[in-house]
Amino acid sequence: MQRVELADFLRRHRERLRPADVGLPVGSRRRTPGLRREEVAALANASPDTYVRLEQGRGPQPSESMLAAIARALRLTTDERDHLFHLAGRRPPAVHRPTGHVRPGLLTLLDHLVDLPAQVIDDLGVTVAQNPLARALLGDDARHSGWRRSFAWRWFTDPAARALYPAEDHDRQSRVIVADLRATAARRHGDADVADLVGRLRAGSEEFARLWATHDVAVRRFDRKTLLHPVVGAVEVDCETLVTADACQKLLVLTPRSGTDAAERLRLLRVIGTQELESAVSGVSPDPGMNRG
Repeated sequence: MQRVELADFLRRHRERLRPADVGLPVGSRRRTPGLRREEVAALANASPDTYVRLEQGRGPQPSESMLAAIARALRLTTDERDHLFHLAGRRPPAVHRPTGHVRPGLLTLLDHLVDLPAQVIDDLGVTVAQNPLARALLGDDARHSGWRRSFAWRWFTDPAARALYPAEDHDRQSRVIVADLRATAARRHGDADVADLVGRLRAGSEEFARLWATHDVAVRRFDRKTLLHPVVGAVEVDCETLVTADACQKLLVLTPRSGTDAAERLRLLRVIGTQELESAVSGVSPDPGMNRG
């Protein structure tokens, strides 16, 4: 681990970013160029102390997942991300397999969708980036590890994952998830990650095994959903899916359904989410009445 070089690399790239580049308010009283360390930590879902130690050349070797999160927070290119891994003494993700890295341009697009919930997922249902409104509506997926990072896994193994959807939508949602995963399994035939996920789901969920056996295939490109949020209530949305050229990642954008009050509910949720983000950066606990769930 090259601590001095790693610290210098992180500091320089942090100072190159402006708050507007990552969807944060400019604010005032900025004594240093670029982002604050606490802001990078918040974007990477890391503790401020952990990130500060890295910039100071102290602390333990960061995990691969932490490095990937920092790379996204700093809007690093693929080459810059690989350099970050090398400096930290970790092997960069293989270039021939899907990774958690998101291109800076896609992250910029995500940041500018401030009025709409949006997130980037990979083709196994793993969320790799969310904008603040998506976190407020759907929950912060960065808290998960292992296969729990995949919504497909949580849907079939954790009943709590279904609480966001009305009970009458559960069967259709299950079929949509399995049909989309079928298409991914065929496109990535022989891939160890796909085989592992499908094998574990078939063994752990009778429902998944039954639906998998039907061999239905359908790539999810558009969907309509009703999402049950504990604070703002039912939010009816249309889900548009934009797929990257290699089909390994998808940008999901949720738009309020015409003829409903979803737009008003999302505006309220944006205010609540903004207050929570500002509290996280400043270190002030949010009003308990504003907590999600």
